[in-house]
Amino acid sequence: MSRTATKDNYNYLSQKPGLQLIKAGSYEKKELNDILGIPEVKSQILDIPITSKDNAATLGLYSMQEATKGFDFKYDFLEIKTVVSGKFVLSDDQGNNIVAEAGDVVIINPGTVVTFHGESDGEAIYVAHRLPEPTFA
Repeated sequence: MSRTATKDNYNYLSQKPGLQLIKAGSYEKKELNDILGIPEVKSQILDIPITSKDNAATLGLYSMQEATKGFDFKYDFLEIKTVVSGKFVLSDDQGNNIVAEAGDVVIINPGTVVTFHGESDGEAIYVAHRLPEPTFA
């Protein structure tokens, strides 16, 4: 998967002062099983670019359904993920194992490999300190 984004590739949400509302269903999530090449994964994701400034920020929507297989993802950036429904069963390359449930916040620090286990079944909203992943946007 290509992980190269440039600041010129996107229409950023934060362009002028004032409130903005993103209505449910305004964006469509992408199937991760296609992107990762793991047919057993049941997961969807979407990155929404907020700003292209030096401290880029991306808003994301993430869903995962129970599956026979999970997957690993390396985070080269800070991400703050809030579980809005269900649960996520996660572990990292530092030996941490967690179950994050609705209302919980997970902070993923740069340089961490996170395993999303197949028994996960939830939805989350996240903010990432990066430009959008080109394959997720």
